[in-house]
Amino acid sequence: MRRCPWIIALLLFLVSLPSAATGTFPREHWESFATPEDAGFSSEGLRAAQAHASSIDTAAVMLVVQGRVVTQWGRTAERLNVHSIRKSLVSALYGIAVGDGTVSLDSTLAELRIDDNEPSLTEGERRATVRQLITARSGVYHPALYETPGMAAMRPLRGSHSPGTFWYYNNWDFNALGTIYVQATGTDIFEAFQARIAKPLRMEDWRSGDGEYFRGRDSIHAAYPFRMSARDLARFGLLYLHRGNWEGNSIIPSTWVKDSVAAHSDAGFAGGYGYLWWVAVNGRHLPFVNLPAGSFSAQGAGGHYLLVIPSMDLVLVHRVNTDIRGQSVNARQFGELVRLILEARVVPAANARDRESNRRHR
Repeated sequence: MRRCPWIIALLLFLVSLPSAATGTFPREHWESFATPEDAGFSSEGLRAAQAHASSIDTAAVMLVVQGRVVTQWGRTAERLNVHSIRKSLVSALYGIAVGDGTVSLDSTLAELRIDDNEPSLTEGERRATVRQLITARSGVYHPALYETPGMAAMRPLRGSHSPGTFWYYNNWDFNALGTIYVQATGTDIFEAFQARIAKPLRMEDWRSGDGEYFRGRDSIHAAYPFRMSARDLARFGLLYLHRGNWEGNSIIPSTWVKDSVAAHSDAGFAGGYGYLWWVAVNGRHLPFVNLPAGSFSAQGAGGHYLLVIPSMDLVLVHRVNTDIRGQSVNARQFGELVRLILEARVVPAANARDRESNRRHR
């Protein structure tokens, strides 16, 4: 049977197109490359990265490429507080709820009957929408729970910006989103995460009891800290690397993932901010390293990072035991670690797959 030359050319072109994620998925446990070289990394280069991590307060690191572990060290199974990575976890739940019509991004706080304690929200603040909360552009600058002192000090004055006109990394927005989610779905955040995300991803360590609500006098909207292991955070990162798909099943709508990791606001040196995710813009994201377009991360106070680099089919998790007072890794220290890890990458991922295949067939 003869094939038209243009059809053959088209097929060859389609095969050559880069894929955001081409690897495997972990099942009960993660698979590992036999050596870093089989994944396209230098063992010596990764030892240099580990030496840097040992000089700072790193508790655990996990590097995943093509769905398999290249290297890992530290307490990757220990459930530590993820701090503000909680926001990216809840963004995923919103993606599911928006996808099935349970939540509308265009609903206003007034329509949802969302308020706060005295001084309660003004009429103008109640015009803020769910979309504006999830992009941290609500203009609601009511005191919030679980803020760092720096966040509280930087909070704009009430009424200084109308909804949608100004970006401010705002715990009031993030906590109110938790209230709205529970109200709209009738489901506890941690139970929903267990059923809708942790279970289909076969998370090894996470249990719904690893989350708790933080309440206080400043606001009626509770914060919702998660405790999670590095190896389970890596599964969550792999889910976003695969645009919300896990083993052929759509866990989060791909359109939501795409919108979540697009820059909806300029975040200065950090790049941009999406739907509760930080986004690299023109290489800007972390100190000391220029990241490829399309890179994004979830970040938590004290040095918790979940970094995804789709162009390299790569997920990197960094943890700090912030339960110990004074333990912390800053952005400059983590940026240097990322630089060292990426410098250890010696061959493109596609070549690494070929090398691994050849090794298996020797």
